[in-house]
Amino acid sequence: MFAVARASISRAAASAAAAHAARCAVPGLAAHGPPSAASASAVGAAVGHLLLLLLPLRGAIRHDWTREQIQAIYDRPLLDLLYQAATVHRMHHNAREVQQCTLLSIKTGGCSEDCSYCPQSSKYKTSVKASKLLQEDEVLTAARAAKDAGSSRFCMGAAWRDVKGRKTNFNQILGYVREIRSMGMEVCCTLGMLSPEQAKALKEAGLTAYNHNLDTSREFYPKIITTRSYDERLETIANVRDAGISVCSGGIIGLGEQHEDRVGMLHTLSTLPEHPESVPINALLAVAGTPLEEQKPVSVWEMVRMISTARIVMPRSMVRLSAGRVRFSPAEQAMCFMAGANSIFTGDKLLTTPNNAFTDDQAMFNALGLVPKQANFEQGKQMPSEDAFLPDAQPATRTPGKLVLE
Repeated sequence: MFAVARASISRAAASAAAAHAARCAVPGLAAHGPPSAASASAVGAAVGHLLLLLLPLRGAIRHDWTREQIQAIYDRPLLDLLYQAATVHRMHHNAREVQQCTLLSIKTGGCSEDCSYCPQSSKYKTSVKASKLLQEDEVLTAARAAKDAGSSRFCMGAAWRDVKGRKTNFNQILGYVREIRSMGMEVCCTLGMLSPEQAKALKEAGLTAYNHNLDTSREFYPKIITTRSYDERLETIANVRDAGISVCSGGIIGLGEQHEDRVGMLHTLSTLPEHPESVPINALLAVAGTPLEEQKPVSVWEMVRMISTARIVMPRSMVRLSAGRVRFSPAEQAMCFMAGANSIFTGDKLLTTPNNAFTDDQAMFNALGLVPKQANFEQGKQMPSEDAFLPDAQPATRTPGKLVLE
């Protein structure tokens, strides 16, 4: 009954607010009777803009976002945006739960790609030295330590363009996946591009999720990477999704991109056939020797704005506060959690860059009243209907590019 009342009140409030906005948008409307054609047009524009702001408050799952709609959300005053994101977050998630993940580089350096931000590229002179694939005992020891420290997901990264021609190494990794999955942990890999057959093999081994970031917008992407196309990234994401593995895909801010590029990346992710299970939001950690070594760090305000927008347009996804977190104080990270971030990487190191100390993270969890999110082994299976989190709401017919008020 409460849900029905809440839905009715929401609709009534939205209608009243729309009418009020229309009157405000056309001065004198209420006092001078029926509007002229010009006034009616202005009313329509005002109501349309208001609906754009109201619709995401329902937390509806949509795949028909336009870039203009996402840009309008992204451009909102920051405190309004933060409040809206926090509201949506609580519709779909336990706001106190934050997943702790551990990331291990199982094959470091020597990569043939030219990603401008990456110290593992063989094309740049950095302090990272190439190494071979770690042996099973090293990997499993790290996984056990991660679980003992509270991590529920263990992620393995290899600095490869793809796994083509690496049958022996790939078979080893399949073994790692089986063993770690048997520990009761989610298992994630990032190994470069995958074929459909390789994705299926990882699924059969028990892989929970596969990370393959878009990094940035399609337009800005060629300025950062030339050795792998944007469409090749999308193809790997499709192969992973089709194999029944959860998709983990996000990007990096602070590469020199414009705000429109950040919106462009979120638009691509939010209009995929299924939203990624995980959306990592990384802040560039500039590394000496890479082409982006002189890039200035992004501010926490930029991070909060990006996380908030991601949370609103992909309400059910895990939004991961990833690389660059080491630069943010506990108070700044608290704003990111309020905005909808609900996962972090723990441990003193990510792939090759520094991370927050484990003890600092534990102190922050205690201070904020956060609790570790447990592993979810239902990923990759049929998800609930899109309106499952919207009690007593009637499904809407959504035309791409149009707004619907329910």
